Amino acid sequence: MSPDAVTRADIEAAADLLDGVIRDLPVAGARWLEELVGGRVHLITENLQRAGSFKIRGAYNRIARLSDDERARGVVAASAGNHAQGVALAAQLLGVHATVFMPEGATIPKVQATRAYGADVRFAGATIDEALQSAIEYGETTGAVLIHPFDHPDIVAGQGSLGLEILRKVPDVRTIAVCTGGGGLLAGVAVAVKSMRPDVRIVGVQAQEAAAYPASLAAGEPIRLERMATMADGIAVGRPGDVPFALVRKYVDDVTTVSEVQLSRAVLMLLERAKLLVEPAGAAATAAVMADPASFEPPLAIVLSGGNVDSLLLLRIIRHGLAAAGRYLTITVRVPDRPGSLARLLAEVKDLRANVLEVQHDRLDSGLGVDEVDIVVQMETRGRDHCAEVLETLGARYVLVSQSIEQGTADPDGLS
Repeated sequence: MSPDAVTRADIEAAADLLDGVIRDLPVAGARWLEELVGGRVHLITENLQRAGSFKIRGAYNRIARLSDDERARGVVAASAGNHAQGVALAAQLLGVHATVFMPEGATIPKVQATRAYGADVRFAGATIDEALQSAIEYGETTGAVLIHPFDHPDIVAGQGSLGLEILRKVPDVRTIAVCTGGGGLLAGVAVAVKSMRPDVRIVGVQAQEAAAYPASLAAGEPIRLERMATMADGIAVGRPGDVPFALVRKYVDDVTTVSEVQLSRAVLMLLERAKLLVEPAGAAATAAVMADPASFEPPLAIVLSGGNVDSLLLLRIIRHGLAAAGRYLTITVRVPDRPGSLARLLAEVKDLRANVLEVQHDRLDSGLGVDEVDIVVQMETRGRDHCAEVLETLGARYVLVSQSIEQGTADPDGLS
C-alpha cells in the first residue's frame, strides 16, 4: 500500500464534511502530568465525542462518500464497541441501514448503545479479527458495504481531522501521544500533523498484550499476533491495516507499549485527577506518559480516544489501579487473645486514617502461643507514603508477622 494513500487534502476535505457533525471539544489541562513531564500537557478529550470516541470521524467520512447505490445496500462493520457506535450513529445520521458484528465478549453498554443508534447487532467470535471476518462474509453475501474500522483511506482521513484540531488548539505542541490499535487514528493524526509541522514528534501507544505494531514495523510489513489478552479491547487488534501501516511507517516517530497495570492506573488517575471517564484503550497514551515522562517533550498533547466502558469492568479496573498505586495494605498482627485486643488495634488504624476493608482471626499458626492470636487486617490507604507511616507506627506497638502492599506487577511511581 502506498504511503501516500491519504494526503493532507483528503484530511482537510474530511474535516469540512465533519463540520457540524462532530463536537468541537475543549482541551483539558493536567497539572499532575505537567509535574511529571516538566511542562504543559493538554488532554484531547475524544472520550467526550459523539458516541463516546473518535470513531464517528472516520465512519461518517466513509459512509458519506458512498454512492446512492452503495447506501441502498446498507453497510456492515465489526467492532468491540467504539467503531460499532460510530458506524451506527453515522449511518443513522445519513439514513443508511447498518449491521454490526461484535465479539461475544463485547460489553453490555456498548452493545446497547449500538442498538440504540439503530444498528442490527450480531455476535461472532471472541476477538475483533474474528468478528471482522464474519462482517466481510456478510458483505459478500448481501452486498452490504464493509466499513472497516481502520483499513481504508476514507477512515484514516476522517480520523486525521483530529490532527488538524490538535494543531489549531495547541499550536506550539511538540509531542503528540496517540492510543493505537489497527492504526487508523495514529496514521491520520500523523499525516495531518507532519504535513504542517514535521518537527512535531508523534508517538503511538499500544497495550503490551496486544501490540502488533512493534514487530510489524521491525519486519517492514504487517505481522499478525498469535494471541492477545488485554483489558483494552478497543485497541486489541491482531494485525495492522495495510493502509495505516504504510502511513505509520513513514510518518510516526515511535510506537511504545504499556502494561495492564499501567493502563488501570491511568484510568484511575484520569478519573480522580482530571474527572474524566476514559476506557482502558483510551487511556493508553496517558499510561505511557505516566510510565516514562522523560520521553515526552512538552508542550504535550495526549489523546483520550474513548470513554465507553462497562460499569462492572470499571469497578475491577479501579480496584486494580488502586492496588497498582500501593493503596491497599495487608498486615498480620500478633496480639494477646483476650477481649479488647481487636478493638484497640482497629482504633489505632482509625487514628492513622486508614480505612479497614476486612479483618480475619488466625488461631491455627503453629508459631502462636496458647494465649495469642494473629489478626489479619486489609486496609485502604492514601498511597505508599501512608503505608509506610502505618507500618512504622504499628510496628512500634505490635509484633508484625507479615505485611503486604498490593501494587500489581509493576513498580508504581508513587502517584496517589
